[in-house]
Amino acid sequence: MDASPVGTESDATDPFERDALSYLDALYRTALRMTRSEEEAEDLVQETYIRAFRFQEQFEAGTNLKAWLFRILTNTFINQFRRRKSRPQTTELDDVDESALYRHMTGASAASTAAEPEAVVLDRVVDSEVTKALEELPEKFRTVVLLDVEGFSYKEMAEMLHVPIGTVMSRLHRGRKFLQKRLYDLARDRGIAAARSMPRPS
Repeated sequence: MDASPVGTESDATDPFERDALSYLDALYRTALRMTRSEEEAEDLVQETYIRAFRFQEQFEAGTNLKAWLFRILTNTFINQFRRRKSRPQTTELDDVDESALYRHMTGASAASTAAEPEAVVLDRVVDSEVTKALEELPEKFRTVVLLDVEGFSYKEMAEMLHVPIGTVMSRLHRGRKFLQKRLYDLARDRGIAAARSMPRPS
């Protein structure tokens, strides 16, 4: 019987590659909602990993690998995939002044999410409808909302998007308000009691 050691796939896999690939599902989920196309999402994730492996030496061991990968994903989307859009997306949000909203946000209570009655409505809406509402968001707001869902801090999102933290906060606030209105209307139309008992988000 041959006693020589037999290398397994996990033994041969580079630790960086193994750790990076553990975020594949999260990256694809976000890419799919960024691009709204399975084919483009796959291309975007593939390009993200190509760049990550190519510039592996630029990653500082011990820092947040997920944030580093999402930074590559976001930059690649902004620099390449966003240009493929056939037409710009516009909504009433584009008429709102970001600095005014930022000032409003910084003056408001920090605990403004879980305890709000809108959360009751959002919890009752099926995922497919949430996805549809996300797709209606203008790209710059949708990207921030998606990164927030993945748990990134304002600072991390600002670094990924190359914008000030105040801009991140403003876009996130506007994106959430947009989603609240869309999902509130859906819940009301479906006759969800929680929606009928509260005013429409302003």
